[in-house]
Amino acid sequence: MDMMEMLGKLKEVQAKLKEAQDNLVHITAEAESGAGMVKAVVNGKKQVVKIDVDESLCKPEDKEMMQDLIIAAINKAMEEVEGKAQAEMQKHTQGMMPPNIPGMDFGF
Repeated sequence: MDMMEMLGKLKEVQAKLKEAQDNLVHITAEAESGAGMVKAVVNGKKQVVKIDVDESLCKPEDKEMMQDLIIAAINKAMEEVEGKAQAEMQKHTQGMMPPNIPGMDFGF
């Protein structure tokens, strides 16, 4: 493989990575905590896109519990979307470069 061919391949990989990263906004994961009293939805870019809180939690004396449940739901959703985002990135770059190149972390 000559240098020009390698550079062309690298540009192709960069374009596919950019496309895959742009598509992460369409991948979502939902998680809940407190037996479904709090639900959070995040996208593949690790952005919270929706929070749903059961009305029974909206009492002033439950504020601290509600905050803890929201944090737990968001963290669970983030964990779930991480796996989905990683699978999406791998799908778009499969076969383009050798796996596990030392020092090459593409963020997935």
